[in-house]
Amino acid sequence: MNGFGVILADDMGLGKTLQAITIISYLRQHKYIKKSSLVIVPTTLLNNWINEIEKFAPTLTYSLYYGQDRVLEASDIVLSTYQIARRDIEKFKNAKFDLVLIDEAQNIKNPHSQTTQAIKMIKSKYKIALSGTPVENNLSELWSIFDFAFPRYLKGLKEFQDTFAKNIELYRDEELADRLKNITSPFMLRRLKSDKNIIKDLPQKIINDMYVDMQPLQKSLYQAFVDEVLDSMSDEDSARGLIFKLIIGLKQICNHPKNFDNSQKDDYELSGKTILLLDLLKSILQRDEKVLIFTQFTTMGDILNQIIKENLYIEPLYLKGEQSKTTRDKLVEEFDKNPAKKIFILSLKAGGVGLNLTKANNVIHYDLWFNPAVENQATDRAFRIGQKKNVNIFRFITKDSFEEKIDKIIKSKIFLQELSIRNGEKWIGDLDKDELREL
Repeated sequence: MNGFGVILADDMGLGKTLQAITIISYLRQHKYIKKSSLVIVPTTLLNNWINEIEKFAPTLTYSLYYGQDRVLEASDIVLSTYQIARRDIEKFKNAKFDLVLIDEAQNIKNPHSQTTQAIKMIKSKYKIALSGTPVENNLSELWSIFDFAFPRYLKGLKEFQDTFAKNIELYRDEELADRLKNITSPFMLRRLKSDKNIIKDLPQKIINDMYVDMQPLQKSLYQAFVDEVLDSMSDEDSARGLIFKLIIGLKQICNHPKNFDNSQKDDYELSGKTILLLDLLKSILQRDEKVLIFTQFTTMGDILNQIIKENLYIEPLYLKGEQSKTTRDKLVEEFDKNPAKKIFILSLKAGGVGLNLTKANNVIHYDLWFNPAVENQATDRAFRIGQKKNVNIFRFITKDSFEEKIDKIIKSKIFLQELSIRNGEKWIGDLDKDELREL
């Protein structure tokens, strides 16, 4: 335990978060760290970290330094975000941490940004950086991440640029590149899904449950709609129809306010799911991979199509039910043969079966069907014979909503034995009013 930091640069889907939680547990168990560990993440990953800690390290205590009335509490792990760290840097500078960990460390790739400078002011005994893409555009980004974990190890930025970056970037100096690899590789652990030495040890289908928070407008619409529908459930004859109206409406609100109310704007910041989606798509595109996005609402597909075009400047392919077979075939062929077409939006019913889309090794379930068979059928558009890569499955689940609760029920072996999953969501209609309100 020499005080050196470390950069874990495994590909996405190889368990960086779990490895990080494991090392924090190890360091605490062996008394190498006694004070709090500060974990700084993008806002969209807060819930994922909470769920991973609760699942894999339930003995570790954690606190959340986030929101308006935030208080820095003593706990094994303090979770916060890059934006909060930048705003409250004076408080973080004066706090005492034994370990600081930054997830998606490419957030400090710009050495001159306020966020980067703030993060590097936080003092600790150990430092860990997690990033599947430690270099996105230039070697100065690698220097910046190293400068967090190993201050001055690669000298100052100007000296690093003069010694390494300029000659490697401009003249493709292979000898110098090998020298840089030799001095960085002992401290940067990196595994790639394409590496044949590790791919045999990995599951072929990597499922990632991605938890998101509702944005303010979503929260108000959600509560108002729950109250409105439950208050109108006066007799049993109308109850079943109202229950399905409630489920559909809440799904739409969790997706995006405009999916529920067409008069709303299609601003991506109005939904936790679209905020996460754009972050995830950027990472997938940077790795030059392809992705399928499934939604059960064609209106939501329209919204996603527009949001992606406006914010990523990419024209996705979009398959939906009213298209002719000729059009569908052309879309599938273009996705299969055109390297530039990396994003394919599909309505679940139109694209969930019968298609072979093995060029994609990422599948996003934007909204869940609550029927594992239907979900698996959609996933199998990519995860099938002919697929040569591991397939990453991302399931978007809204935190503190019926989506999260129903997902837990379906995952429970007890409920799986008692419920007929083949009936899809029909069992929800059999709940009484009190059970429904609790859900």
